[in-house]
Amino acid sequence: MRHSKKIQLSLWLALLMAAAACHRNAANNTAGVRVTDVTLGRSVGGDKAITDRTDTFKPNDTIYASVATEGSAASATIRAKWSFETGQLVDESTRTIAPNNKERTEFHISKPDGWPAGKYKLEVFLNDQATETKNFDVRGS
Repeated sequence: MRHSKKIQLSLWLALLMAAAACHRNAANNTAGVRVTDVTLGRSVGGDKAITDRTDTFKPNDTIYASVATEGSAASATIRAKWSFETGQLVDESTRTIAPNNKERTEFHISKPDGWPAGKYKLEVFLNDQATETKNFDVRGS
């Protein structure tokens, strides 16, 4: 009788764990996707890859970021958060993608009256998990 209750308890625990795992996978169907590279530059090509790589920009440059992902999922969210050296938020934008193998997602910021000189930071998030940070500078005119 006692052995039967242990088996029954073990089965219930296994069932609970399986249900929790299914719930996690259904809620976050992006486990197979990861950010593999983040590149900054002054221009981006048709494939969303940076064509003029740099981490030093001029005040009137448009600043591009290309986020490379690998893997497949029904849906994933990539967020780019740009900030100035003081921690001041410059821009934040989100793209929802349906990745299939290797993909690139493009983000950019521009400021018609020019970026203040200084140090900046780009933080990239995949489904609200920080994945990579890139530091860059704006110098001169």
